[in-house]
Amino acid sequence: MHEHEVITLVLGAAAAEAGRILDTRAAHPGIVEQMLDFFRNFTDRCHHAKEEKHLFPLLESKGMPHGGGLIASLLSDHEEGRALLSAVSEALPEAVRGDAAAVRIVSNSLGSYVRLLEEHIDKENEVLFPMAERMLSSEDGARLEAAFAEVEEQETGAGVHEKYHRLAHEIASAAGVD
Repeated sequence: MHEHEVITLVLGAAAAEAGRILDTRAAHPGIVEQMLDFFRNFTDRCHHAKEEKHLFPLLESKGMPHGGGLIASLLSDHEEGRALLSAVSEALPEAVRGDAAAVRIVSNSLGSYVRLLEEHIDKENEVLFPMAERMLSSEDGARLEAAFAEVEEQETGAGVHEKYHRLAHEIASAAGVD
């Protein structure tokens, strides 16, 4: 849940940026590229990886259904988020050159990503995590903590988790939403 708080900081900045892009009809690549970096590497490669590789399989092993249920919905959100980030990334160069259609794609896709992740975080905080607390033992929790630490160390790299916490605060501060 702490990671959700960090992600929410950047979502607030992204919402402000999407609105600013729409209002000014111009995309500024620096901040959008920082947001893409954060969302791809912290939100997806670190946070979502922990869920997909460890939390969801453990919950499934304890009886939570995969297909058609909450886990399937959350996994679908992850995929939709990746597609929205790709749309932002692909349109950004043309948006920077002033292409009006690309500017709309960047703004709309960034805004859609924000709404998707806000709803996704609510589902996890309000439904998934309370269910997990009821389903998992303290031993399961300890195994998850160790697995999460392994993801941070081996898959994202030593110190990278902290780097993205700092970046989140820098992005939020620059957008005036911290």
